[in-house]
Amino acid sequence: MKKIGVLGLQGAVEEHIRAVEACGAEGVVVKKKEQLDEIGGLILPGGESTAMRRLIDRYGFMAELKQFAESKPVFGTCAGLILLAKRIEGQEDAHIGAMDITVARNSFGRQRESFEETIRVNGIAEDFPAVFIRAPHIVSVSDHVEVLAECRGRIVAVRQGNLLGCSFHPELTDDLRMTEYFLSMARIPVVCVKFYSKGR
Repeated sequence: MKKIGVLGLQGAVEEHIRAVEACGAEGVVVKKKEQLDEIGGLILPGGESTAMRRLIDRYGFMAELKQFAESKPVFGTCAGLILLAKRIEGQEDAHIGAMDITVARNSFGRQRESFEETIRVNGIAEDFPAVFIRAPHIVSVSDHVEVLAECRGRIVAVRQGNLLGCSFHPELTDDLRMTEYFLSMARIPVVCVKFYSKGR
């Protein structure tokens, strides 16, 4: 199945679709829970996690999202990472709660404090241009969660089996390596047509 879905309820949906399609896969905007049966992996985009949760509940998505995340590849970016986390600081209840991590919201500051920093992402990139916008960070991880990246002493990317999460916005750069990596998790062949060219 070469289709990758992007949860299309709120957030940076089209940017992820463009990145997926630049890698040679078909991107699908997922707005109905029935569409989950048609895709090989799902991206939870950046945006506003509480707004996403309200829409997930309104459209009756939650049970299906939890079931999907049990076995199929899911990639949460920024707010999507918060949706995936099992624990959220200052909040009693998690959302999907599939990834055994604790996250803190807005830990890098507000919108005006957004920044881009080159970071190393283990097994993916030595020089990834990470864009942080009202970004969370990962406070702690369980033993079966692999830490992939840190920025300014904070964990910002992790993997747990079929689940991938990061605090930043890979879809807002021309670097497709995070998207490529996720597609490889979904066993989708990658044929990128656009690469990050800074410094080359």
